[in-house]
Amino acid sequence: MEYTTQIQNRVKRIEGQLRGVLRMMEEGKDCKEVITQLSAARSAIDRTMGLVVSTNLVECALEAERNGESVDEMIQEAVGLLVKSR
Repeated sequence: MEYTTQIQNRVKRIEGQLRGVLRMMEEGKDCKEVITQLSAARSAIDRTMGLVVSTNLVECALEAERNGESVDEMIQEAVGLLVKSR
């Protein structure tokens, strides 16, 4: 799978969020502020994972169809990856 610039930029943004959280911790910021930022980072990671899985699923499904293979197993595996990540 080729990771698009969009996906890479999302990961860079998440990296920045996590650096910000670490800085907040080092500065002794309030727990609520830190948790809020950690929650935002987790949400961004979840959305990025969904994007990666769905993009990959589309590519794999199209290739499987071209090769006459079953797409059902691939879909089940992708859903399993998303469920496991929760």
